[in-house]
Amino acid sequence: MNEAVPPKVLVVDDEPSIRELLSEALRLDSFAVRTVANGTRALEAVARERPDIVVLDVMLPDLDGYTIARRLRERGDGPPVLFLTGKDAVADRIAGLTAGGDDYVTKPFSLDEVVLRIRAILRRVRPPEERVHDGVLRYADLELDEEARTVRRAGRAIHLSPTEFGLLRYLMLNAERVVSKAQILDRVWDCAFEGDSRIVESYISYLRRKIDVDGPPLIHTLRGVGYRLLGPS
Repeated sequence: MNEAVPPKVLVVDDEPSIRELLSEALRLDSFAVRTVANGTRALEAVARERPDIVVLDVMLPDLDGYTIARRLRERGDGPPVLFLTGKDAVADRIAGLTAGGDDYVTKPFSLDEVVLRIRAILRRVRPPEERVHDGVLRYADLELDEEARTVRRAGRAIHLSPTEFGLLRYLMLNAERVVSKAQILDRVWDCAFEGDSRIVESYISYLRRKIDVDGPPLIHTLRGVGYRLLGPS
């Protein structure tokens, strides 16, 4: 992302006071902001203006936020989504992540927290060409060569099965982002898989035994939500 150009944020919320508060806070923090009040206008605005991120209320008068996020993901090049929600149950978090959300903030929220989470998402959700160089994915001291089908951590060669390789690739492409079991099944096993989702837990365990054996753990579990690749702070 070119830092000379302010990141474009689309705020979608049916409450005028929230749109105004978020708009003022984000503009003060050097974002370019556009606001809309419903899902239909949100989809139109994304297609027309191509924002860098969408701050999306879950409860809207026409389309709910989950439906909007799914439609954006179906387009293939949709922007990242930060959900605003009044619900904080595990089931609601899973629903948001499965729909394609990148993070969520519960209402009432701190404006500072929203700004920080937006910046964190924009840092980690980069175009693929910024994460891949000469066919090699890199994160922390981990390297995955897509053409040679090899993996190394701190220079040590690691042998992975095809499924383990595909799972690690997906985690590296989404480094620092939480991905749910449903997302992993859809992208690694493909949507036709109808088996037990516990297979994801098994393969995460296999990967950990090979990837995290010699250094600080990179593969982390958010219980009841999903998994993420996260390096030592």
